[in-house]
Order: sequence, then structure tokens, then C-alpha cells
Amino acid sequence: MKTMRFFFILLSLASLVVNAQQNSVPEIGIVQDIEKDSLLRAFGYTNLVENTAKILSPRTVSDEQFQDKLKAIRQSRIPLFACNIFIPADLKVVGPSIDEKAVLEYVEKVCSRAQQAGLTMIIWGSSGSRKLPDGYDRATAKKQFISIGKKIAVVASKYNIILALENLNTTEANFITTASEALEMVKGINHKNVRLCIDIYHMLKENESPAVIAGAKGYVVYCEVAEREGRTPPGVHGDDFRPYFKGLKDIGYKGLIVIECRWENVETQGKPAYDELHKQLMEVF
Repeated sequence: MKTMRFFFILLSLASLVVNAQQNSVPEIGIVQDIEKDSLLRAFGYTNLVENTAKILSPRTVSDEQFQDKLKAIRQSRIPLFACNIFIPADLKVVGPSIDEKAVLEYVEKVCSRAQQAGLTMIIWGSSGSRKLPDGYDRATAKKQFISIGKKIAVVASKYNIILALENLNTTEANFITTASEALEMVKGINHKNVRLCIDIYHMLKENESPAVIAGAKGYVVYCEVAEREGRTPPGVHGDDFRPYFKGLKDIGYKGLIVIECRWENVETQGKPAYDELHKQLMEVF
């Protein structure tokens, strides 16, 4: 009897260890249309990221339409975690033609709607908004970005929205094109509502080392991933994301890993991409 009891105790402890390990593995989200929620949930995705212009932007979504969006969000079978592509290209945050009033009015409306939708995060990529004119002084641009970033952060804080500043790459942008530079801007803004998005796809495009992540401890709140060539889903070319995941694990990252890629057909590619990403995460975490 004692032997059996001891066996069951060991079995219970083993189960606790396995559950703890599974719970430490980041959940996998996806940037995709909210209308595909049932399919994506069946594939295993736990969170959804949508386009700001489609869900939150006052430029493209009227107040009446936004009420319909809210209904769709509340009925979705996958929680809407965040929106991306934050600021339109014509609302410049750097350069000689900054309309600060227009930028802040737009940010106010978007963050207000984000709060109503139950969101706590917006991904701040917005390559067009931060595009520098040819020959523009980069030191000046950094000062401008930090200056307006501080004001944008104050607006976001009113609505409890975290802005995750995203590193891009030089084929898509000419300013803040590395995780190192994005971290520099976040530190310069120095506000709790502006944190860092680590986009592994963009890091791969810029040949940026996973070692960069070590210096971002305490700042990283979000992570996106896709393969380097063609921005394909995980598993198409066999890219190894493990070194970057190891970097995230080492700094205690507890957030999502979100696939943002170019799908040929998410209905057929969505599940294999999830499985490959989950496999790599399990091997690291």
C-alpha cells in the first residue's frame, strides 16, 4: 500500500513538472482577419492581431462601423490581443513636416477605441510615418521621434495602452531598422507605456544577432516572427528561430510569439506553421 501511495506521489510530481514546463512556453498568436477566428482557434492559435486601419482608425472606420467591430470582437472565438500598423504614412513623426496636433488627435481616437475594444497593446511599426526624406539628419530625426514619442506615450497612458515599438528592416523603412535602434528610442522616450517589440523576421533581414535581445531585458513586451526569405510562415524554408527564442527566454520573456507573415493560403498553411513554431518553442522553453 505504501509503495502504491509513493508511486502516485511520484506520478503527481512528474505531472506538475510537465505542466510547469508547458505553462512556461509562450502562447502563439497570429496576425490575421478576425473573420477567420474559428479556423485559427482550431489550429491552436490563442490570440489575434488585426490591422488598426480595419478596426480602430477614425479615418477608415466610422463611429457606427466601430460599434459593429466591437460586436465582432466580443463574439470572436480568439481574443483580439492587439492591432498593428499604428500611424498612417502621411502623419509624419519625423522630418520637416510634422503636424503634431493631427498626430496626437489621431492617437487619442485610436487609443480610446482600443480601450473600448478591451485591448491593452498597439504595435508601433508605421514605416511610412517615420520615413526620412533623402539626406535628412538622423540625429535630428531621433530627437524628433523621442520628443513626439513622449507626447504619444502620455496619450496612450490615459487609456492604459502599451505601444510596442517595432524594429523594421531597410527594405521597408529607412529609420529604426534594427532592434538596437528601436530599443534606443524606447529608452529615450522613457515612458512605461512605450515598450519594445522584437520582430525576428526584421532581425533576420538585417543579420542582427540574437545577442541584442540580452540588452532589452525589462523592455520587450511582444514578439513577431516570419522566415527571412519571402516573409514566409515558419516551416516553409526551415528557418531556425531557436537562438532568438533562447535570447527571449534568457531575459524572462513571458509574452506571445506572433506569426506575421505573407500567407499563400492560411487555411492550408496555418496549422503546419503553428506546429513548427510550437516545436521550436518547446525545444527552447
